[in-house]
Amino acid sequence: MDFPKVVITRRIPRQAIELLEQHATVFLWDKEEDAIPQEVLLEEVKDAHAIYTNVSDRIDREVIASAPLLKVISTMAVGFDNIDIKYATERGIAVGHTPGVLSETTADLTFALLMATARRVVEGHDYVKSGKWTSWSPMLMTGQDIYGATIGIIGMGRIGEAVARRATGFGMNILYYNRNPRPEVEEQLGAKYCLMDDLLQESDYVVLLAPGGIGTNKLMGDREFGLMKPHAIFINSSRGTNVDEAALYRALSEGQIWAAGLDVFDVEPTPTDHPLLSLPNVTALPHIGSASIATRTNMAMIAAQNIIAGLLGNELLHIVNPSVYEN
Repeated sequence: MDFPKVVITRRIPRQAIELLEQHATVFLWDKEEDAIPQEVLLEEVKDAHAIYTNVSDRIDREVIASAPLLKVISTMAVGFDNIDIKYATERGIAVGHTPGVLSETTADLTFALLMATARRVVEGHDYVKSGKWTSWSPMLMTGQDIYGATIGIIGMGRIGEAVARRATGFGMNILYYNRNPRPEVEEQLGAKYCLMDDLLQESDYVVLLAPGGIGTNKLMGDREFGLMKPHAIFINSSRGTNVDEAALYRALSEGQIWAAGLDVFDVEPTPTDHPLLSLPNVTALPHIGSASIATRTNMAMIAAQNIIAGLLGNELLHIVNPSVYEN
């Protein structure tokens, strides 16, 4: 009997590939630094029963429509705004993701990015390596204090809560804005729910952790950055689409806010001539929020298990569109 076919759009840990090979014939795009070309993806999904994807792929209506045998799509990520969920559901295709497993790792990176930006760690590293450090100076590479400052978290989900826990260790005053208040977080961590405008005006650090999507597209723009303090720092570990990057550039270059730490961008990979990368007060990373070896391996295995469940006609471990089972 022929095995069903799984298209894997990017190199993943070998353990996950071996698990899938027990249940399916695997096509793997194995060029780690390059996304699968659209024409290759469209050709390979023609006889595919499953797509194993990630945040860099657009699994849109065209891709899904090109795959008449498709039963399951699984993304090695929490976010799924790169997938046409509505059309997949109409087609009866289950969509899986990997929530929960990366929360602590992403919170680690988010707080590391906050600290590196506040204390100008990357800038200082480059200063030393370039030979510019010729003497000690009282105001050399001075940054912003973290301990005792006010942090405002936009999006109090699992990652937001994990960042808030880390903030308590630095004696920070924690504000948050969320679609719904989280009384348990307020009780456990001393966080205070407030309107977004109030959060922006009162915070020394604004940390964006909202999910991507239509409701959060360009959530941070000229008006929002204009409400922040001149010494405030903006951190984004969510989605690049949540930020109007031109507005952020204006805020940083004109001194409306002090600095930004960015793990995500509207277009990824970010071109080297991106205006934000020209600013000394921007610390930029290549979307590595969950990039610890243990976490990425765990994510890969969960995504593979979602695929196998879908191929066998079983419920996915973590499903985005549970209504698909109603049909």
